[in-house]
Amino acid sequence: MSVATPASVAVIAQQVDERLEALLGPELERWAALDADLAEPMGQVRQLVRAGGKRLRPAFCHWGYVAAGGAGDPTSAVPAIVDIGAAFELMHAFALFHDDVMDDADERRGAVATHRLFADLHAVGGWAGESRRFGEGVAILVGDLAFVYSDMLLAGASAEVWGVWNELRIELNVGQLLDIVGSVRADRSLERAERVCRYKSGKYTVERPLHMGAAAAGVRPDSDLGAALSAYGLPLGEAFQMRDDVMGAFGDAAVTGKPVGGDLREGKPTPLLARAYGAADDAQREILDRVGSPQITDDEVAQIQQVIVDTGALTALEAEIDRRVVAAVAALGAPAVDRSAVEELTALAAYVTDRVS
Repeated sequence: MSVATPASVAVIAQQVDERLEALLGPELERWAALDADLAEPMGQVRQLVRAGGKRLRPAFCHWGYVAAGGAGDPTSAVPAIVDIGAAFELMHAFALFHDDVMDDADERRGAVATHRLFADLHAVGGWAGESRRFGEGVAILVGDLAFVYSDMLLAGASAEVWGVWNELRIELNVGQLLDIVGSVRADRSLERAERVCRYKSGKYTVERPLHMGAAAAGVRPDSDLGAALSAYGLPLGEAFQMRDDVMGAFGDAAVTGKPVGGDLREGKPTPLLARAYGAADDAQREILDRVGSPQITDDEVAQIQQVIVDTGALTALEAEIDRRVVAAVAALGAPAVDRSAVEELTALAAYVTDRVS
């Protein structure tokens, strides 16, 4: 049973959603009025951010701001913090649009993935060229639009905020590069898998949003507070991604919105798979070698899942998640962390690592 959403997250999410609509609604109308062919692509950005997401990055940003001494009540919105939170959601949308192209995903948040949608439109319309390339091209451009809109929301931000923002975007792309290289090479090393875990998701989901919030309050990442937020955010971000890896291998498609065993089909270099491979005997490794195969069947996915359980990899990863959560919460005892943020950051640690979607 997953931990209930903290009340503050719901409040922050509502404020961020209102800000996103205030930006994207008029933009959609503006460009659709110029040319009707722009309505559907522009609408994809709006649709994706409306379709779901836990708004974790805005929440961590808000409580990073509070940890640095900023106003703590999430019901009294600080416009600059709401803008940063909305920018995070658009940055995340950018990553998802591109991620779906790279993974050749069919769906995203219960809807047809953008590249699939436009490939189908191309095919039905009998347009010139290759449907797949057209769909992927549109999805990449739609992702780029989300990227630009995220920057627009930070137009008035300080140099400190921009410094963190630029670093996190580099880290996100570095993590994605490591992920796709590890997938095609079938890299099963634990060191590489944990590096991907940290850079593709961990830092971007927890540590850097905390730093963004603190920077908005005038506190740099290289300060004592920045170090304390990293000591909390890095292990928690890794635990968050490890939980995602468990869901990617074992999750219920109806709950996660992803195909059963999706990460196993794609050959993702995860700490879970690395642990299983390291502990497997020859027969089990032969089964694990099917990970990432284009023709992998549901029965083979089930066999791989069983090997992951039998090798003790799942149990070991669950223990690692718990260990990292304990380390993260302990870091909140640092003197530099404003006490008014500790309770909510502790609740967030449980929320992001004890979930099923």
